[in-house]
Amino acid sequence: MNERQEKKDITRYVDALLYPETNPFQTEIAQFEELMMMYTCAIKEVQTKLEVLNTDFSVRYKRNPIEFITSRLKRPASIAAKLKAKKIPLSVKAIKSNLNDAAGIRVICSFIDDIYAVAERLVRQDDITLIDAKDYIMHPKPNGYRSLHLIVEVPVFFADHTRDMRVEVQIRTIAMDFWASLDHQLKYKQDVENPEEITAALKKCADTIAQTDLDMQAIKNKIYGEEKMPIKKFNNLL
Repeated sequence: MNERQEKKDITRYVDALLYPETNPFQTEIAQFEELMMMYTCAIKEVQTKLEVLNTDFSVRYKRNPIEFITSRLKRPASIAAKLKAKKIPLSVKAIKSNLNDAAGIRVICSFIDDIYAVAERLVRQDDITLIDAKDYIMHPKPNGYRSLHLIVEVPVFFADHTRDMRVEVQIRTIAMDFWASLDHQLKYKQDVENPEEITAALKKCADTIAQTDLDMQAIKNKIYGEEKMPIKKFNNLL
């Protein structure tokens, strides 16, 4: 055993002792790490596709629809909590069978119509399968949250086999992301006085930001001309 592997094993052992709640898959740790590796590779596959689309847009339309892309893997504790909420026994096999959002990508676009343009061109690719979609832009959540959520499946080619892996893709504007990030922070603030008042204030901010997105879209259309976005075509794919 080399020194690097030895340190890794010691760290894993210490973490299991000190933080057992964050290591709920210790009995299957090798399989869990392999599955997380597969999800990481799936994220790379989908992110590369998005980056290629953004480059293609910049040449064809002289404008990049995507501002930036981030990604994440759910932490073991979060995965375990979600399985428990679904009343599913904890196992590595249960993760892939029951969770679609263990791997996630967030795509931040400049304008609302860019969201649908990117989504439509992503899901129509031959090796992408659209599993599910939730349009929280056309139909916002009660608290004002807006975003387009896609669950896509992509084949990933490993050394000795190919495996279809699912990735959640969230696509939103800069303004939507700004609101969602602050809302996420405030949800974890404890002992807040007048929570109903805070909720109403956040909803008002969400509506204001949504109107700003529409205003910016209108300004963009005056500058670049109104583009025929494939919203209806995208909805037909759902």
